[in-house]
Amino acid sequence: QEQLVESGGGLVQAGGSLRLSCAASPKIFSGNAMAWYRQAPGKQRELVAGITSRGQTNYKDFVRGRFTITRDNAKNMVYLQMNSLKPEDTAVYYCNWLVTAPDSPWGQGTQVTVSS
Repeated sequence: QEQLVESGGGLVQAGGSLRLSCAASPKIFSGNAMAWYRQAPGKQRELVAGITSRGQTNYKDFVRGRFTITRDNAKNMVYLQMNSLKPEDTAVYYCNWLVTAPDSPWGQGTQVTVSS
């Protein structure tokens, strides 16, 4: 069964930190590059950061230096450490493959709200 479960979101003040977690089913996780995405109200979902199966990472400019993506291959988990949060980081955060298809499964996401 293909499954993604995100957690760890919440309400935080600007400058604060959160750590998001994503539990993925083995069928989704094993050997695949994974990523975190986010969708703010009224906007399209956008890529935030990605990580290959071997741990190589890449980040969008708007989070580089503030966010860190990691994975635990033994536990089928992907994490996103978010530091120096800004109000514009407010969004629902999702994890999935780095390369998705129109019919790719998505989890429910986890809400991150950053107050100014």
